[in-house]
Amino acid sequence: MKKVLLVIALLNGMVAFAQNPIQYLLVGTYTNSGKSEGIYVYRFNPNKTEATLVSVAKGVQNPSYLAISKDQKFVYAVNENHGDNGGDVSAFSLDKTKGELTFLNKQPSGGDDPCYVAIDSTGKNVVVANYSGGNVSVLKTNADGSLKPVVQNIMYDGYGVNVTRQEMPHPHSTVFSNDEKNMFVPNLGNDRLYRYTFNANDAANPLTPMDPPYYEIPDNSGPRHITFHPNGKYVYLVNELSGNVIVYANNNGVLTEIQTIISDNTNSKTDKGSADIHITPDGKFLYTTNRATANDIAMFKVGTDGKLTENGHQAVGMHPRNFMIDPTGRFLLVANRDSNSIQIFIINKNFGILQDSGVKIDVPQPVCLKMVPVK
Repeated sequence: MKKVLLVIALLNGMVAFAQNPIQYLLVGTYTNSGKSEGIYVYRFNPNKTEATLVSVAKGVQNPSYLAISKDQKFVYAVNENHGDNGGDVSAFSLDKTKGELTFLNKQPSGGDDPCYVAIDSTGKNVVVANYSGGNVSVLKTNADGSLKPVVQNIMYDGYGVNVTRQEMPHPHSTVFSNDEKNMFVPNLGNDRLYRYTFNANDAANPLTPMDPPYYEIPDNSGPRHITFHPNGKYVYLVNELSGNVIVYANNNGVLTEIQTIISDNTNSKTDKGSADIHITPDGKFLYTTNRATANDIAMFKVGTDGKLTENGHQAVGMHPRNFMIDPTGRFLLVANRDSNSIQIFIINKNFGILQDSGVKIDVPQPVCLKMVPVK
């Protein structure tokens, strides 16, 4: 009997470890404050809810958004700068044994203030949103993970009703559909959601506009980030200025609006500051961050029809820009830029409510969080 119990205990331990693998937590930051040194790499143990600093990739300017290749060998970071030379994109190799990043090279991003980067599953295409450049660019990669120059540069036109924030186009993210047949680009500056067919093997024009090329979003919405339901049938768009989330049914890149629901319920009229949006791996719960005056996370339940039901708000630190849900779906980590900290919350698996774990990682100006499993 003791042997049986021992075997069961060992099996339970193996299952727990399989469900809660130790991860490297990569943190993109703003370095222009002078306090951050670049990209921080922590060892995150979900079994103990703890994070330990492993390494820092120093000398990287404003790595405000990161993307990790599917094979987890390479990391790409935007360098959110502007000026005569515009911004850049930097490529790194990732040693999953040591948790260290090695700089490979960098290339101009094709515009000012690149704020988002994505890489396709083939590892051949890196797509960048240049916020102040008003354009999206595609860079190809070499076999060693280094970057080639821009091969496609898509310029946008138009502006919005908010003269302060929408004086020109401001693409804010470049997001692949689950099947990578399409890419969507929310444009804060002209209240449009652009859509493309994606061909990874096209050497010059991987992105082709669909017909129609974009969806009009209500005035002063400021579309910022989107996320797809794990089943691919629903798309969720968070709007920075209005503080709304728009829910779409998705049919092979054709979107049909089915709901609009508030994320930031403060009294601000022109700029709510809603920022990021993610859904749990099981598709049951969705969360958004709200900055400006709210400084909280909005929690939603996801219905079988894809629609959202408000599930409360969780207060966090100052300026919660980016956040992530760990691969197990048990933890939500939020980067509080102006509090110089990352908070770790436990997700209630039955109700989706967030519980503060009490664990906080001190890091200067964190603005992007990504994870890869430790080798």
